Amino acid sequence: MNRFLTILFVTALGAVFAPAASACAACFGKSDSRLADGMNAGIFALLLVVVLVLGGIAAFFIHLARRANQPLTADGSQTTSETLQSN
Repeated sequence: MNRFLTILFVTALGAVFAPAASACAACFGKSDSRLADGMNAGIFALLLVVVLVLGGIAAFFIHLARRANQPLTADGSQTTSETLQSN
């Protein structure tokens, strides 16, 4: 318990006496710093990942919808563009 109180006390002192250390460049007021540029680049990179994943999911469902609209052959298998061209 004594160790927990020591860690809690040191953490509280750090939070009280170093408010500038806990603020990022955008919150602290320097929006043109390199830290803000890096943060913006990180935001855009994560946004790109989200867009690519959602695009992949959408492309998969478009693929399923197109495949579901293809007619079946007599043996129950789906036709392909090759079998349609040979008939």
